[in-house]
Amino acid sequence: MDHIRIDAGETSLILACAQASSPRIVHWGRWLSDAVVVSELNVLATRQHVFGSELDNVEPSLTMEPGTGFAAAAGLAAHRAGQDWGSRLLVEKAEQTGSTATILARDPVTQVGIQYGFGADPETGLLQITAELTNHGDSPLAVDQMATLCLPIPREMTDIISFSGRWAGEFFREQLARFRGTWLRENRRGRTSHDSFPGVILCEGKTGEQSGEAYGLHLAWSGNHQIRVDTLGSGDVVTSLGAFLYPGEIILAPGESYRSPAIVAGYTSQGLSALSRQFHTHARDKLLRPDVRSRPRPVHYNSWEAVYFDHDIDQLKAMASKAAEVGVERFVLDDGWFGSRRNDRSGLGDWIVSDDVYPEGLAPLVDHVTALGMEMGIWFEPEMVNPDSDLYRAHPDWVLQIEAVEQVPFRHQLVLDISRPEVADYLFEKIDAILGSHKIGYVKWDMNRDLNHPGGQDGQPNAFAQVQALYDLIERIRDAHPTVEIESCSSGGGRADFGILAHSDRIWTSDSNDARDRQSIQRGASFFFPLNVIGSHVGPRQCHITGRTLTMEMRAATAMIGHMGAELNLLTEPAADLETLKAAIALYKEHRQLLHSGDMYRLDSAESLNISGIVATDKSQALYSVACMTSQAETFLPRLKLAGLDAARRYRIKLIWPQGWRSITSPSIVDAMDLTNEGSVHSGEALQTLGLQLPTAFPETVLLFHLGTE
Repeated sequence: MDHIRIDAGETSLILACAQASSPRIVHWGRWLSDAVVVSELNVLATRQHVFGSELDNVEPSLTMEPGTGFAAAAGLAAHRAGQDWGSRLLVEKAEQTGSTATILARDPVTQVGIQYGFGADPETGLLQITAELTNHGDSPLAVDQMATLCLPIPREMTDIISFSGRWAGEFFREQLARFRGTWLRENRRGRTSHDSFPGVILCEGKTGEQSGEAYGLHLAWSGNHQIRVDTLGSGDVVTSLGAFLYPGEIILAPGESYRSPAIVAGYTSQGLSALSRQFHTHARDKLLRPDVRSRPRPVHYNSWEAVYFDHDIDQLKAMASKAAEVGVERFVLDDGWFGSRRNDRSGLGDWIVSDDVYPEGLAPLVDHVTALGMEMGIWFEPEMVNPDSDLYRAHPDWVLQIEAVEQVPFRHQLVLDISRPEVADYLFEKIDAILGSHKIGYVKWDMNRDLNHPGGQDGQPNAFAQVQALYDLIERIRDAHPTVEIESCSSGGGRADFGILAHSDRIWTSDSNDARDRQSIQRGASFFFPLNVIGSHVGPRQCHITGRTLTMEMRAATAMIGHMGAELNLLTEPAADLETLKAAIALYKEHRQLLHSGDMYRLDSAESLNISGIVATDKSQALYSVACMTSQAETFLPRLKLAGLDAARRYRIKLIWPQGWRSITSPSIVDAMDLTNEGSVHSGEALQTLGLQLPTAFPETVLLFHLGTE
């Protein structure tokens, strides 16, 4: 077999894999018909000798290992005490079955081998790429670096889109023009991190939400990582993604293997929203458990911003009753229910219900919540320990640390080495005991500090093993309690990626419940994550983090475009706002099937607006959110061109939120089209091509439009 060809969706992948040659990508991108043959592609790509360069053109391999002689950053750095560092991997075996393929390459001298795996979703064309390195030699092999794959990208993709941020300000989109040299993003925080999301998009400068070519790549990994985009002097562009490894972190004994985190990669010629829909389909269909996918996502209530550590069972019962009144379906008890945990300085690690706060245990609260028809949820932070805890006093050696180096202070807590079996066993037993003795259906799994000194028991770095141990521990708990759902939280969105999503059911997108910030945060998250996993809560009227005061109408509308919840003191909220929240929850329930299973279309707009739509897969209905964030320069708002509709159908359009809303001045298009009552019927073609003139609205207003076919 000289080559492998996988066609899926609008994408073709062609791999050169002739025996005893370096495996490489011949083409990845726009679909090619069967009339195009590999020999034709090779001829079209013929390059000549240029003075001052190699006499023979050196092609990049799948790993660009040093032995290829390719004059760029290598994707593999492995050696045996400084020897066998210059591997050149040659194909030994290649196999293909439908839309999946494997290539086994090996260096017969250094005895280093890698097995590459490629799988494509037949519908979307999204690729899943794996790589496993094996030490076939008779002495240890140190792996200092390994990119899962090095992927060539057409030089026409002139722009790089990435996502950075901070605590309470995640998924900040950055777009810049690609330049000659290296764009590099490294994360060494031990968790996915707020400031370095493990994904990148390369696109044309003209690419927008609905048109243009784009390549998206995501490393499905919840720890340290490295993403590179190298623009070489030749003009070639190569991207590489892999785990960031500390020196000595991966040392393979003879016969041992290292499996690099998987890459999930997509291509489209139809704009950024189309690329996102590929990732959404993957997350919904391949990562989430079938039973979770099949049932509506329950409306959340989380106690954190209502009570913090001030737990009082009577107050919590009253809160639960009020939550049930407004339509909440799941009540989650946050931090503060265990040990001496009256603040963030003590008790972490002592997973025993506090007698001081709950003298009769958790049962009275759990029974009260479930009697109201709600599901009970509870908070854990298993990977951490306070120095002021019974656990730490008994086992100070259980924490990650570097010998003779003082720990970096971070939220008064240290990191447990969960790769040690005795630590994992302790945590499983404690969590299992709580879940096994109470009717609890949900766990909020938190993680609130970086791994600054990830040294293990043997003194070697342990950051990679820590993530693997996390996945194993969660799976052990899910096996023991298969109906319990798990939310990934890490100081908000510090651990949001496809690696953790394969072991959880929801991501907490940010600790900020400020609806204005959330509009941006959730839009950024939507580039890779579908709405049914994006946790989004209605926060207090005045945000505890930003100090900004926002209306219930805006807070609720923002939370609806995600997995809706509430995180505010329902006992002190004004009665009018509670009625508005109740109406919003009812509206969300009415449309959540559409929101969580439909196709997302973000719309290009001015910075003062944030517009997106969810269209049913059969085009029978749609819901569009128009957030007026700030004042704008023009007198009138633009026309809303409703992307994603069926041009041949006729739709009745209504303004369904805020209730009974009127524009700043009347009469407006709201009155002319009777949008808040019977609505108005128009063709999909007109709504897409000409668009709906938006009414004039104050800043910090979110309008929701629903369309149904006639």
